Amino acid sequence: MANPSRQAVNFAAPRRFATAFKADCKETFFPDDPFHEMKHEKPLNKLKKTIQYFIPLFEWLPNYNLRLFRYDLLAGITITSLAIPQGISYAKLASIPPIYGLYSSFIPPFVYSIFGSSKHLAVGTVAACSLLLSETVGAKASPQDDPTLYLHLIFTATFFTGIFQTALGFLRLGILVDFLSHSTITGFMGGTAIIICLQQLKGMFGLIHFTTHTDVVSVLGAVFRHRNEWRWESAVVGIIFLAFLQFTRYLRQKRPKLFWVSAIAPMVVVVVGCFFAFFAHAEKHGIQIVGELKKGLNPPSIQYLNFDPQYLPVTVRAGLITGLIAMAEGIAIGRSFAIMKSEQTDGNKEMIAFGFMNIIGSFTSCYLTTGPFSKTAVNFNAGCRTAMSNVVMGFCMMLTLLFLAPLFRYTPLVALSAIIMSAMLGLINYDEMIHLFKVDKFDFVICMAAFLGVSFISMDVGLMLSVGLALLRALLYVARPAACKLGKIPNSSLYRDTEQYPGSTPIQGVLVLQLGSPIYFANSTYIRERVLRYIKEEQGVSDSKTDIIEHLLLDLSGVSSIDMTGIETFLELRRILDSKGIKLSIVNPRIEVLEKMTLAKFTDAIGKESFYLSIEDAVQNCRFSLHSSKTTMEEC
Repeated sequence: MANPSRQAVNFAAPRRFATAFKADCKETFFPDDPFHEMKHEKPLNKLKKTIQYFIPLFEWLPNYNLRLFRYDLLAGITITSLAIPQGISYAKLASIPPIYGLYSSFIPPFVYSIFGSSKHLAVGTVAACSLLLSETVGAKASPQDDPTLYLHLIFTATFFTGIFQTALGFLRLGILVDFLSHSTITGFMGGTAIIICLQQLKGMFGLIHFTTHTDVVSVLGAVFRHRNEWRWESAVVGIIFLAFLQFTRYLRQKRPKLFWVSAIAPMVVVVVGCFFAFFAHAEKHGIQIVGELKKGLNPPSIQYLNFDPQYLPVTVRAGLITGLIAMAEGIAIGRSFAIMKSEQTDGNKEMIAFGFMNIIGSFTSCYLTTGPFSKTAVNFNAGCRTAMSNVVMGFCMMLTLLFLAPLFRYTPLVALSAIIMSAMLGLINYDEMIHLFKVDKFDFVICMAAFLGVSFISMDVGLMLSVGLALLRALLYVARPAACKLGKIPNSSLYRDTEQYPGSTPIQGVLVLQLGSPIYFANSTYIRERVLRYIKEEQGVSDSKTDIIEHLLLDLSGVSSIDMTGIETFLELRRILDSKGIKLSIVNPRIEVLEKMTLAKFTDAIGKESFYLSIEDAVQNCRFSLHSSKTTMEEC
């Protein structure tokens, strides 16, 4: 006899496959449901909003005014003062001629301003990807022995980066970026900062010969092997520049309103370095300079893309790895600054914008660009309001390339080394690593795998080690899902984990278990064994003659999906429970789970009366059943 007050579970006919598949795809690829607001719009307005959605420029430009431009103009000029020395420095890090670093800050900003969704992101080259390109492509073509081939392969790798990023954006696969966890990025950036800083010892000591490897042991070995090339003049100048840059960073931290001092400091170092090198004839004292920088805008490079099968594997590999890192870094930085203004950025739009930047960049003598932290922070602090600040930077870089580029030929390499080292020292987040150790030891291990792997092996190996550990952790969560026993909170209808709430009371003759993850072939056996172990623990002994549990309630409200192996496991569990005289009941299965159970005839096998809408409803019915059973036994 059933409890008359029981609420009925809705056993609606399962949705068609096409309907369910469409809903799953929508939730996976369009979680923000961008077209919901357009549903009832007129066709013309719907077209307008669709264009605005896919091309953000048309969303903010119609409302743009002179008041906003004043802020963006100041921000654009400020980030240009940082883009010039960084462009030259990071091109040196990528082992390509410095002028290509300036080229890479001209075309990409215009592209991003059209397709990018962030108001604060300032685009440009980044140190980590510059070094990674040099390491990966340099293993196949030497930048010293065959600089032309090496440069062409860099353009080709940038092209593949753009194709990869654009494809991910159009396919709405921003979810892939989530596999680079916060712990991985923290460790990777820290390890990268270490090896980049050590690599700058070549410029600081004025070394001529050096290693092509990036790991700590190889770099330090090369530094000490060539002690005969050390120049104290270069070291003194480098230390002075580095001390000045670090002082401006310290000043910015103490007085945030003076951020502009830190922003223009690299440009000051370059200008002072140029004057010093020119008037002191620095080259005669072992202080190397950048050399000739040609005046003029970006020449086309589409004809230099190299798809020779001999080099294709290395360019594709370099493009994919650097593309993923650049994408993760740029999206994370854009989101971080958007949160400060209670705004949002669209990861998929950002991927498309980065992809177009790099595709067009590879056609116009640019190498990989994304959203660097330092430049974005300066852009944000300078008060930018829209992506117009990138347009201003692009025009400023155009004027630099047309008229000012040759003036930077006297830039000392030691000045560029100081600029890179100063920027990298800010990327080693010791506090975050300590915080990870205190909060989650496994996250700390993931972070250290990236940090030590990058530092002592190579950048790509360190990244893969860290991502591998993160995936292993995720698989462990899937294979060993959390389950808990529920008890009733006194004087309420709430049921909570008995371990978390020791004051909760068990229900006589009823065991309530809550499962909290999808049930798949990988974890179904574990779930079955864990449920039976809960029963054994509750009984106190394994002898079925002393059973005190008569009802098992499985709360599936946290189970998002189930496969056929999971359903078979439930059928097997039911047979085992029947042999022990225990009745299995299901509480609040979600629509996806209930549909699978209906199609697999599981609901018919255990009876629809064994499904309940809530734990309280199920417990009341079990008590009613236990009371009826007890009354029947007494009458007999």
